[in-house]
Amino acid sequence: MDFSAHPTAVIDEGATIGAGTRIWHFSHIMPGCEIGEGCNIGQNVVVSPGVKLGRNVKVQNNVSIYTGVECGDDVFLGPSMVFTNVINPRSAVARRDQYLRTRVGRGASIGANATIVCGHDIGEFAFIGAGAVVTKEVPAFALVVGNPARRTGWMSEYGHKLSFNETGEATCPESGQRYQLKEGRVSRIA
Repeated sequence: MDFSAHPTAVIDEGATIGAGTRIWHFSHIMPGCEIGEGCNIGQNVVVSPGVKLGRNVKVQNNVSIYTGVECGDDVFLGPSMVFTNVINPRSAVARRDQYLRTRVGRGASIGANATIVCGHDIGEFAFIGAGAVVTKEVPAFALVVGNPARRTGWMSEYGHKLSFNETGEATCPESGQRYQLKEGRVSRIA
C-alpha cells in the first residue's frame, strides 16, 4: 500500500489510489474511482464510483464528490463545497443513467461552501469564491463569486487577482508570469 489511510476510513475494493495520497477520518472511497498521486482527502469525504482526481488534489473536510466529476491535477476543493450530478432530482424517480459530467481544470480552486451545478465545466486556474453557486461554464483563470456566480475578475496561476492594462496585459505580483486578456479569455503569455 503506497498511500496512507486513517483506520476509520472505508476504502472499497476496486478503488485506484495513487502513491503518497493521504485519506483522513471517516472518509469513504468507493469502487471504480481513481485518485491520483499525492492527494489529500480530508475528513468525512465521499469519493463515488467513476470519479477521477488528478495528482496533488486537495479535498477539504465534508466534501462529496459524486459520479460524473473529474478533477485535473492541483485542484483545491474547499471545506463543505458541493457537487451535484443530476439536474432535476426527485426521490421517487431514479435518474442514475442521467448523471451529468463536470470537469474541473488543472489548478482550479473552489471555495468553502460553494455549489457546482452539474454539467458546467470549470476552466484551468479558475477561482470559485466561497459560497458561490456555479450555474454555467467558468472560463480558465476566471474569478467568480455570488449566487448565481458571476465573473468579477481574473486570477493568476498563483491565485492573485490580475489587473490588466490598456493593451490587455497583466503580471502576477508573486510569480512575474504575464497574462493577456483577449476577446473575453485570459491566457498566460510568459
